[in-house]
Amino acid sequence: MQIKLTDKNSYLTPTLFKNLKMKKKELEIFLQKIPDFEKPKPELEQYTTPAEIAADIIFIAFQFGDIENKKILDLGCGTGIFSFGAAITGAKKVIGIDIDKNAIKNAKAFAKKINFEINFKIQNIKDVRTICDTVIMNPPFGAQKSNLKADRKFIEKGFELSKVIYSIHLSKTIPFIEKMISSLDGSINFSKKYSFKMKHSLDFHEKKMKIFDVTLLRILTKR
Repeated sequence: MQIKLTDKNSYLTPTLFKNLKMKKKELEIFLQKIPDFEKPKPELEQYTTPAEIAADIIFIAFQFGDIENKKILDLGCGTGIFSFGAAITGAKKVIGIDIDKNAIKNAKAFAKKINFEINFKIQNIKDVRTICDTVIMNPPFGAQKSNLKADRKFIEKGFELSKVIYSIHLSKTIPFIEKMISSLDGSINFSKKYSFKMKHSLDFHEKKMKIFDVTLLRILTKR
């Protein structure tokens, strides 16, 4: 695998990441190259995680020892920003799953272009049975009537599949998420807040840019 980071003759590979301790900014630059959704679907709440936030989450997971030489599952992967981030930081195997065939098509095309071995699959999360070491995901916020409580369905699936979950949620929903995690006999041992900038991409968006307060949770399950 070889990624051109800038217009200069500098390249990034998983080996270089490990040996040269790649800076988070370099990872962010790489993640900015991941294709966006061509035609976002409101019912699926499709939006790309900002590269700055995705890079920070990948670095956090890497520092916790949850990526390198691990099997990573990216639930609701979209075009694969977490999948590519995990792959470049030394994951043993990466699987990205999304219900949208166009998103998966674009993710596969980009993986082929940069010669990354990532298994992208079209699948509804309720049907996923793949056991892994770590789940990294940005589930739908559950803001649309057609998608209510979708975020909680993703967490429940994460509990079935993995020992560790990294998941992003609207900060205002965290008290409810905490109760859910406790009821599933899990625990939160790390959290971090972000300002999530969402570009105008769906028809119902009234502003060019909207900012949401979100919180990353590192969830430990009893699996």
